[in-house]
Amino acid sequence: MAEHIIIAGGGSAGWMAAALFARLRPAPDTRITLVESQAIGTIGVGEATVPILRDFNRLLGLHEPDFVAATQGSFKLGIEFVGWGEAGNRHFHGFGDFGAPIEGLAPHHHWLRLRAAGRIADPIDAWSMPALAAAQDRFAPPEALRGEAAEYRYAYHFDAGLYAQLLRSTAEARGVTRIEGRILAAERDPATGDLAALQLDGERRIEGDLFIDCTGFASRLLGEALGTPFVDWSRWLPADRALAQGCTRAGRFTPFTRATAHAVGWQWRIPLQHRTGNGLVYSSAYLSDDEAAAQLAANLDGEPLGDPRPLRFTTGRRDRFWAHNVVAIGLAAGFMEPLESTSLQLVQTGLVRLAELLPSQGAADPAVVAEYNRATIGEYDRIRDFLIAHYCISRRPEPFWRDMAAVALPDTLAHKLALWDAIARVPLYDRESHAEVSWVAVLLGQGRIPRGHEPTADRPPLDALDRLFAQRQAELEAALPRLPAHDHFVAKTCRATAP
Repeated sequence: MAEHIIIAGGGSAGWMAAALFARLRPAPDTRITLVESQAIGTIGVGEATVPILRDFNRLLGLHEPDFVAATQGSFKLGIEFVGWGEAGNRHFHGFGDFGAPIEGLAPHHHWLRLRAAGRIADPIDAWSMPALAAAQDRFAPPEALRGEAAEYRYAYHFDAGLYAQLLRSTAEARGVTRIEGRILAAERDPATGDLAALQLDGERRIEGDLFIDCTGFASRLLGEALGTPFVDWSRWLPADRALAQGCTRAGRFTPFTRATAHAVGWQWRIPLQHRTGNGLVYSSAYLSDDEAAAQLAANLDGEPLGDPRPLRFTTGRRDRFWAHNVVAIGLAAGFMEPLESTSLQLVQTGLVRLAELLPSQGAADPAVVAEYNRATIGEYDRIRDFLIAHYCISRRPEPFWRDMAAVALPDTLAHKLALWDAIARVPLYDRESHAEVSWVAVLLGQGRIPRGHEPTADRPPLDALDRLFAQRQAELEAALPRLPAHDHFVAKTCRATAP
């Protein structure tokens, strides 16, 4: 089946696919060809990531300092949320926990008990090493610390276009062939329904065995050629437009992404070495494009670089991700707004899952294809619920937010929030991308305080809990000075050359 893998489309998704399969060929003689057209361009807004991208880069053999420098990147300890839940609110979703379990139970239950007893006033972020370091713009890998202070992870911010260029160099060095050209049509085998070849401009034709669709929102192969339906989630996530714009670097060089809620959506801020990435996500039913452009321009912290780039989208996913001999990756598979930086995560997990299941010879068993689709659907659906939760628990008074708070939730999310409200437990389903601690950070951060906690949290004496929480807080605060400033760490270890 995989004698010739054809990747349709470039950008981050296409070149991630090319680089991975060049590293993990199904068979030693498998050929890999990527077809892209420079005239089409790419979206390129996925500049913030989650920690698992470190695993992907290591698998490809990318040296972290070289990668960060080549992509004008910086480091990310998590996401700061401003104005979510209610205006003036500020909380942090960090890549770390709030301490070790206490008598086998997550510490947020004990924090809730202490809070209810009037013994604790600090927000739970005070026990998060990523949140404390981010507040002081400090960063170093956790290896720089010891004990509980070292229990955190990190990710990156980078220029997605430069990342694609780096991956292209890596892939071509390992034998991937790139073809410049526009895809005009896809030919199907009349007997099997499989894709047989792509027709390119210039009267060219290229045959393949496996086709990876990285053609963006158009989904030229899975969606257009095979007619795979799109599952629309706009009733839960109605934002359908974004404006993306860079600006000169100004203000703090933060080791975190910032997501600031506005009256009809939210704005991202992503710090790179030579510029800052910004964007406004909004619903056209509540805000005009001109109003959105004015709002974005008013909230830049540097001089604008060029005009804002408009994006139009519908949140959702394909009904299936692998059909016949076509697998869709990235925007061709579905779209999630970049609220939790999951775009490249879904590219990575989809590709790694495919590499694990793809046979070296012959067609994939239907059960294998079904398992790929089951797992990928689960991952998309769980991320969908996490994104909806950011909106639906809001108490902001504007019409957009009132409507979001009133939306009928998916059953999986409704159950999760009901159990949280009852005893502060977060039930996790198969293929959850976000662990309990992430839900805790968002729910408590937005002021969703449950009515109670798990009963076993009542066992430890309150005085003992006081001492444990004070001890962890003191340990974290003592460790902070050992982390350098983010800008100093970047300048010392991975400074990029001038663009």
